[in-house]
Amino acid sequence: MTQTSDQTVDARTAPSVEQLEAEGDIAADYLEGILDIADIDGDLALDVRSGRAYVSVENDDPAALSVLSDPDTVQALQELTRIAVQTKTGRFSRLILDVAGSRDARQSQLEKLVERAISRLDEGASQASLPPMSSYERKLIHDIVAEHGLVSESYGEGADRHTVIRRG
Repeated sequence: MTQTSDQTVDARTAPSVEQLEAEGDIAADYLEGILDIADIDGDLALDVRSGRAYVSVENDDPAALSVLSDPDTVQALQELTRIAVQTKTGRFSRLILDVAGSRDARQSQLEKLVERAISRLDEGASQASLPPMSSYERKLIHDIVAEHGLVSESYGEGADRHTVIRRG
């Protein structure tokens, strides 16, 4: 619990839409600076989805953003942007960054990964382990697995945290 002027606030309270919109604005300013430094043209779109600020960098020519749309680069840029937001707001940020549709492309890859894991279960495996991935990607995996009526759990620590899928 954090003490404020005359009220007590739970530090884990979900941020308001206004706070998430403010995170998006801070993130957009930060990302505009990076795009300017790198001399990369990109339009920024801000949204609030599932209790998170969602910022996307877009361009009509996907090749213009190709240097930034690699999943590892997006993840690193997202972490830097989160740090910039946290520095300004003093609050932990769960901001999501998308560059040139990289999140949708990754969602498709994760769906295929789950389909291959389900095939292993269909062939008699008791469980199927997926490679380590970010918490956001694990959340997507859990959602995809649930849609298939299966069970998933995350195991491991830090960079080794991964998901295991099995029948219910």
